[in-house]
Amino acid sequence: MTVLPLAGKVAIVTGAGRGLGRSMARGLARAGAKVVLTAALARDELDAAAAEIAAERGEAAIASE
Repeated sequence: MTVLPLAGKVAIVTGAGRGLGRSMARGLARAGAKVVLTAALARDELDAAAAEIAAERGEAAIASE
């Protein structure tokens, strides 16, 4: 059984809709963290990032207005 180093932790990632923020969110989720995605704009990009994380069996939530 693989031990995930961030299991039981929550990570908040700003700028998670694209680029480095999106990559960091995916990496944190792969390491076992539950990830909260935020960005100033582009809700559709956050939705896509959350879908990618879910497809990899990670947990993500979106925090935006």
